[in-house]
Amino acid sequence: MYTERRYGYWMTIHWSRKGLYFGAATGLLAVVLYEVACLKWMAVPWQPVALIGTALAFYLGFKNNASYDRLWEARKIWGAILNGSRSFGAAVLGYVSNLHANEPVSESELESIRKGLIFRHLAWVTCLRYQLRAPRSWEHTDELLHKIYPQVKTPEFTTKLEDELQKFISSEELIRLEGKSNRATQVLARQTLELKRLRELGLIDDFRHTELQKCISAMYDEQGKSERIKNFPFPRQYASIPLLLIKITSILVPFALLDEFEKLGPHLVWLTIPFSAIVTWVFILMEMIGDYSENPFEGTYNDVPISAISRTIEIDLKEMLGEQDIPPALQPIEGMLM
Repeated sequence: MYTERRYGYWMTIHWSRKGLYFGAATGLLAVVLYEVACLKWMAVPWQPVALIGTALAFYLGFKNNASYDRLWEARKIWGAILNGSRSFGAAVLGYVSNLHANEPVSESELESIRKGLIFRHLAWVTCLRYQLRAPRSWEHTDELLHKIYPQVKTPEFTTKLEDELQKFISSEELIRLEGKSNRATQVLARQTLELKRLRELGLIDDFRHTELQKCISAMYDEQGKSERIKNFPFPRQYASIPLLLIKITSILVPFALLDEFEKLGPHLVWLTIPFSAIVTWVFILMEMIGDYSENPFEGTYNDVPISAISRTIEIDLKEMLGEQDIPPALQPIEGMLM
């Protein structure tokens, strides 16, 4: 998530500079053929191209709206995970007690049990964010790591999941997770078994057990919603066709501008080059905005900051437990919060 008030002009141009280059190249080609090679017949009427451009603008508007919906839904999902995590932590602290215990345990044992439940929940959050950061073929991972995002430091790409999980669960539990295709699911399943054990010991009664299990079910729901966005790409026909149409339109635009600028005076036809570059850049920029909003978990600075939200969850739950080792909240780096 980019946290500054607005993108810098040069930053925006640098990000989308290929559109400028492509528009300038097609404009130069059109002017050379028209003015230098004297192929006057290559000029095309402006009206048909304007109609195509209008239709393309509507298409891009639809794509950007749909892409924004995916992004905003992802943010709402992680807002629900944050709220649900706080509720689960508070419920664990309030519900796990000796009130209905078959054999009461010491307060230190109760604290250890509560800490185990809450830390296992943090392990689930950790597994989920790592799974959501795993690259997909339709995402911009290559650009993220090597090209246009060299300054982005996505935590999940620089640290190992196992190293993070060691902070929250035992080595035995960590071993059980090895080879599992969906570790987040298995962590919640383990959490359910632990709640069942506590119910059998009487450390939580039926009502409280049901309420805690509802929290687990809610986390399954939010995980499934996140996975739906992650694993189902924005339909390729809607994602790919606009770019093809933009390229076709960008090739036609300079040939439609030739006659218009020639009417203004001799040699002004060369203005076709910069204006063609600007028109092409605007269309490609609109397409890129939608394209980089489609995948809100891939790890670019247009994404939902799930790393920062996860850290907030960790801070809140550890403070509920009274832990001393509280990590600092993640801060934006060059305006980018991951």
